[in-house]
Amino acid sequence: MNCLVIGGTQFIGRHLVAELLKGGHAVTVLHRQPKHGLGRRVKNIVADRNDVKAMKAALAGKSFEVVFDNVYDWQRGTTAAQVEGTVRAVNGPLHRYIFMSSVAAYGDGLNHHESDALAPDDAADLYVRNKATSERALFRMHQRIGLPAVTLRPPFVYGPENPLYREAFFWDRLRAGRPIIVPGDGRRLMQFIYVKDLVTAALRAMTEKAAVGHAFNIANARPVAQSDFVDALARACRKPAKFVRIPREYLLRAGGHPMGPKMYFGIYLDMPPITEVTAKAQRVLKFKPTDFAAGLAETYKWYLRHKRAAKQDYSFEDALLTHAPVLAAPK
Repeated sequence: MNCLVIGGTQFIGRHLVAELLKGGHAVTVLHRQPKHGLGRRVKNIVADRNDVKAMKAALAGKSFEVVFDNVYDWQRGTTAAQVEGTVRAVNGPLHRYIFMSSVAAYGDGLNHHESDALAPDDAADLYVRNKATSERALFRMHQRIGLPAVTLRPPFVYGPENPLYREAFFWDRLRAGRPIIVPGDGRRLMQFIYVKDLVTAALRAMTEKAAVGHAFNIANARPVAQSDFVDALARACRKPAKFVRIPREYLLRAGGHPMGPKMYFGIYLDMPPITEVTAKAQRVLKFKPTDFAAGLAETYKWYLRHKRAAKQDYSFEDALLTHAPVLAAPK
């Protein structure tokens, strides 16, 4: 098929492009840079997906059978109107429009099914609001004009080529023999998905007729507690994990923030828990996630080849370890 990958140059997009090429598909990426580094077989379109007029001009005279809409502008946000503008700029006949949403679209809560209500249009968090409203816009277009939309709702994505300082945040510290700061009792739940499993789900959504018009939760079925997540990372790198549990309220008062620059638990990982049930993806897309330990082992191999050369700044953590109150380990 002739495929357009919007945001195909980083992490999820790079893995997706590679698998599409292996499957013999024609691939074009759309992003803001004049070059992509993905090889000669991949065509390039330069445009800002947040600029509706620019998207229309860039896609004029081109047609695609499948669109993978992976990109979100973290600085400005990407709105439902901009997503809808992208849809209307694409020339068909369109076989599938696959939108990368997020578990965050639910807003909050545990054990979400795809039929659960998404966050409201006036949700306080911009990312949550944009993902939820974009999904609603796409499914309205499915109902009104027959857009063959599919949305995927992953939680935290991990794996090789992750540009976010997440797995590497902990491996840098574990390998240096440093204690790991755990916010609170370390029992806050997290849910993950291996990047290659997410790509496999997207490819199956491209070919599975029953997927059209549906959303899918794509995740490891079992959430893990924060301290268990660090234990799994420690086992992957074969280093002992020493925890120092500091009250979350103290971390925030001291200037810590999940997005940094004063991070204490990896970028954006210390968030209120949102979890989801994956039975629908297992049934319709035949989704079967990679074992978490196996996925981390592959990710660690990549980390060893690409670990940061620059010396890490641990001054904020050192101050916390020196002055912060410490909680006892939970029984």
